[in-house]
Amino acid sequence: MSDRRRSPSAEQDLRTILDRMADGFFALDAEWRISFANDRGREILRSAMRDDAVGADGSVEGCHLWESIPGSTETVFHDEYHRAMETQEPVSFDSYYEPLDTWFEARAFPSDEGLSVYLRDVTERHELERQQRESLRAIQRLYAVSSDNDRTFEAKVEAILALGCEYLDVPNGFLTRIDDETQHVEVSHAEHPLLQAGESCPLDEAYCKRTIEREQLLTVVDASDEGWVGDPAHETFGLETYIGGRVEVDGERFGTLCFADTVPRGEPFTETQQTFVELLTRWVSYELERQRAADRLERERDRLDEFASVVSHDLRNPLTTARGRVDLLADDCDSEHVEPVQRALSRMETLIENLLMLAREGGGVDEVGRVDLVALAGDAWETTDSRGGALRTAVDEFELRADEPRLRQLLENLFRNAVEHGAAEAGSDGVTVTVGPLADGDGFYVADDGPGIPEDEREKVFESGYTTASGGTGFGLDIVSQIADGHGWEVRATESDEGGARFEFTGVERP
Repeated sequence: MSDRRRSPSAEQDLRTILDRMADGFFALDAEWRISFANDRGREILRSAMRDDAVGADGSVEGCHLWESIPGSTETVFHDEYHRAMETQEPVSFDSYYEPLDTWFEARAFPSDEGLSVYLRDVTERHELERQQRESLRAIQRLYAVSSDNDRTFEAKVEAILALGCEYLDVPNGFLTRIDDETQHVEVSHAEHPLLQAGESCPLDEAYCKRTIEREQLLTVVDASDEGWVGDPAHETFGLETYIGGRVEVDGERFGTLCFADTVPRGEPFTETQQTFVELLTRWVSYELERQRAADRLERERDRLDEFASVVSHDLRNPLTTARGRVDLLADDCDSEHVEPVQRALSRMETLIENLLMLAREGGGVDEVGRVDLVALAGDAWETTDSRGGALRTAVDEFELRADEPRLRQLLENLFRNAVEHGAAEAGSDGVTVTVGPLADGDGFYVADDGPGIPEDEREKVFESGYTTASGGTGFGLDIVSQIADGHGWEVRATESDEGGARFEFTGVERP
């Protein structure tokens, strides 16, 4: 900046260029006195200097930087500028400048004659970073609340409403249910007396009347300036700030999730804030759908329990009596009709057992652990009426992770299915069943040398009630399919090497 280095004309041109810069610039001599400042630099310096340090014309040239600005020696600017002069190396840093409520990116370039300083306003960048940090914290807290299985649905909603109020800086958050053109506040975290849980009002007097008509969020920054004056909702609630989204359950309107304040916001909701509110509305919609599905499942379970009770008591009791009478009849006479009746009664008992199993347990899996398939298959075969058949295992041991009682039921049903179809084949000496691992080790198979399943029927055999055996119940393979689903396995019917039936289970977890 010395006249010895530049002509007056060149010096003036440089000053003109520097004054046109949006960034602040000032130069310091070796004694820390300001030798030059552009327009933005003077504005920044004057805002921090004592009034008596600034010239009458507003100039700052000639002022001692540290003596003119109170408390400046305790700032990062003081430390970094001195480090630059001591090391004669440029420094660059970000720091908050309280007099202007501004974040600056400072770059200082030292020389023997002093220091050249550039100050760029990076407040917007820091504000964006702050918003991103707050958004991340809000998302993390939302996840913590939504995954807390110890909280009820209402407690979770109240917690996310509190979280939303804090994140959006508004005092009122509420979930509504709209029914018969009436708005009901279901859950609330609010200061407003009319937005408490249990409050209701005609839909025409609610801000939500417009929210439910929109695919996107409804946002209001200053209701009085946006045409709400005279609207019944504005007259009733006096809300100036509002953001709300539609809540749907199974594709049907439920209500709204909203945040509001009685004073204008002053600035629009950011895209990140709007996305956060949309996320909350979707979470609430999902939770309500899940709750409704759970209620339906509970009602269905109650009906199944009632059905199981009827089957167990009202059908088993007369069946037991009938079997007892047939046994007595067999002792009293040698009739060709006794054995068919006994078979029919035995089939009825199997049918009742399968129905009870489906009603009470279905394919549910309780506790998964390490199971030896080969050993379990041997145990299951021992309790199967094999009718002269045999069990063969392809390996000595094959461990997998499964619910042992449910896997045993699966094997018993497959064995029974193989035996029944093998016995149905004329001249059969008994079926041989083979259990072993699949070639790729991803699962296991159960195969037999019976008559097999026609290719066009292999998809149907898992349907409830479907059977091709004269004495079959049609529920055995349905139970097999449900137990496989409960474990997350895939099952398919195909042909064994001997031309019989082969059932393959894939997606099996190994220890």
